Amino acid sequence: MSELDRASYRAPPGRKAQGGPRIGLCLCGGGVTGAMYEVGCLAALEDFFEGFYASDFDAFVGTGAGSSVAVALAGGIRAGRLYRALLDPADDFFSLRRQHMFGFDAGEWRRVVSTVLSAGRRSLFSMIASPLDTDVWHELERFVDSLPAGLFSVDPYERFFAEFMQRRNIGSTFAALPKPLALVAHDLDAGERTVFGKAPFVSVPIWKAVAASSAIPVLFAPVRIGERDYIDGGLGDVAHVDVAAQLGAAVVLIINPMVPIRSEVDERDIPTGHGRQKRVRDKGLLWVYNQAFRIRSDSRLRAGLERYRAENPDNTVLLLEPDPSDATLFMHSPMNFDARRAILTHAYTTTYQGLRVPSSELRQLLEQRGFQGKP
Repeated sequence: MSELDRASYRAPPGRKAQGGPRIGLCLCGGGVTGAMYEVGCLAALEDFFEGFYASDFDAFVGTGAGSSVAVALAGGIRAGRLYRALLDPADDFFSLRRQHMFGFDAGEWRRVVSTVLSAGRRSLFSMIASPLDTDVWHELERFVDSLPAGLFSVDPYERFFAEFMQRRNIGSTFAALPKPLALVAHDLDAGERTVFGKAPFVSVPIWKAVAASSAIPVLFAPVRIGERDYIDGGLGDVAHVDVAAQLGAAVVLIINPMVPIRSEVDERDIPTGHGRQKRVRDKGLLWVYNQAFRIRSDSRLRAGLERYRAENPDNTVLLLEPDPSDATLFMHSPMNFDARRAILTHAYTTTYQGLRVPSSELRQLLEQRGFQGKP
């Protein structure tokens, strides 16, 4: 690959801040649509500020879907290039497809079949031995433990992302990246947060850490690293601002796609497959769960930020997220690939418009760093 080709998607190397505090970027989860929202926001920042690239942030923290975007930026990739690639399905720069996300785990399903047969034999023997004393619900509970650890495997995405990193010359280790990076997951058996990129998890391959951070429970099986199982990093503290501070950031920008919709604001309707309705419940079970997950995530985020600000009064936290009355993100499933154009352009447009307001804290912050915004 020539230097000209490489320059088309990489920020110029060796760039240093012109002034102001060190800024960390925290990218939260939110599935495929959440990552697209984050890319759209960051592409708008690059277009609004002269000479600015999203890789100019001083440190990166990624959680869930945000971990993939954080790796690309920490590796020097321009957000604008990711934006164009995701906008055009024919662009092979980041050729993510549905088959890369939903892999079949043959080993896990063999375990399911084996344990179902075992539970069935135990239930049958129990009913034959004492049919009158058989507790039907107890016998049915035997089969609960036979459910798979996840409907799909994240292994195909891990392979896809590893190949992407190799093709785009992104280092495979945290130490090889030009900017500090931390990726957050949770240890399933310990019930504790794990920060890949910090000791003692510095040597874990980045693509493996991305897979672990992206393993959403129920949808994806836990990711095995060494002797431990890991799941989605957004289940506890959503933004992990403290991790960015530990990487040296005095100011932290959080991009959070997971905002609960408030359908009663401005009398907004809920878009459904059978027309516009008034209530979230009219979208059915999955969207009721989606809204409940967003409510829980938003509550944890607010509580975590309040606690962090109280404990670190000298540090600044900025939050970039969708308007709660805007149904653009909510109307699409978090794993909806077909919504890419709507979400990317919406995130870009709303962020760009917000930056045009002179009183924008984010605009003032980046102008303090020496990047001049457009009129």
